[in-house]
Amino acid sequence: MTTILVIEDQKAIRAKIVAILRLGQYEILNAENGDMGIELAMRKHPDLILCDVMMPGLNGYEVLDRLRVDPKTATIPFIFMTALADKESNRKGMELGADDYLAKPFTAEELLGAIETRLKKQEVFARLARQELDELRENIRSALPHELRTPLNSILGFSDLLLCDLENLEQSDIREMLEQIYQSGQRLYRTIQNFLLYAELELAFSDRDRSHLQQDCSTSLVEGTIADRAKVHAHRLGRLPDLELNLQDGLLAISSELLAKLIEELIDNAIKFSAPGTPIEVSSFVKGDRFILSVRDNGRGMTPEQIEKIGAYLQFERKIYEQQGSGLGLAIARRIARLYDGQLSLESIPHHYTLVRVSFPLVCEN
Repeated sequence: MTTILVIEDQKAIRAKIVAILRLGQYEILNAENGDMGIELAMRKHPDLILCDVMMPGLNGYEVLDRLRVDPKTATIPFIFMTALADKESNRKGMELGADDYLAKPFTAEELLGAIETRLKKQEVFARLARQELDELRENIRSALPHELRTPLNSILGFSDLLLCDLENLEQSDIREMLEQIYQSGQRLYRTIQNFLLYAELELAFSDRDRSHLQQDCSTSLVEGTIADRAKVHAHRLGRLPDLELNLQDGLLAISSELLAKLIEELIDNAIKFSAPGTPIEVSSFVKGDRFILSVRDNGRGMTPEQIEKIGAYLQFERKIYEQQGSGLGLAIARRIARLYDGQLSLESIPHHYTLVRVSFPLVCEN
């Protein structure tokens, strides 16, 4: 049965609301003040909360603010009941995360209608979340074993050959096997590091207080970082001749390590999905108060549906195209951008090109 928590300091109004809700076949929790309401919400986890705005002690805004901070109560639908009809009061509640307002006095039909509408919306959100979670599980199931097992098999296989037949192998064969072991080890290491980094970025992004990120920021000109990391990664993947740089400098406040990682992932994605001999264009410029970094390749491209569904552990058409990678690259780049008030966007035409743009706010020089 659906449980609704009613937080209302006036006993007569609270009793009337409870009576209406019981007619609607809801299970009721009720609290006469904000402190009691918060305690009940955290202990019972109701499906929806009805809360008065003007109450002695903690008012409705303070109740909502405290509940939205706690992950256990942050997503519970919250409806304010108020005699305040001005836009400023409504806007304040919405900014704190309220889902709806009921203006007092309200009828039983208005009350039940608002609750039913909000619960239906919550069910839609829950269904979409379950669907996304199922897709994530499937993506992890298909990507993770491949990305861990393939390089590990190479390491174990060549190591076994060396151990079993070292005395009979030519020096050139030994060197080739050791190079394969090293490359596979590097691939395995990068995969593990990306999984760990994505988990850290998710935790940082869900943290309401991101002040600790400023400790890792370095306000600096970034042209050198972009150029150096692009060249190093393109050289490592054998595509340095295809790299075209057209860079303008900019002053940013961002972790230099994460900026380098963002560039690496964008370059890696462009190289992975384009053919050798085709250009990888990296450019940057200043527009207004934003610094724009873009990476373009003339490769496989993406459909609008694929762009919409970009996420962690997801690779498109993996059964058609064999490539390395866990699908984390663009997801990591997007998370890094958003952590520092940046935005990542994609533009693509299948079999023609893909253009990834990342914009960051510029730091004003004093």
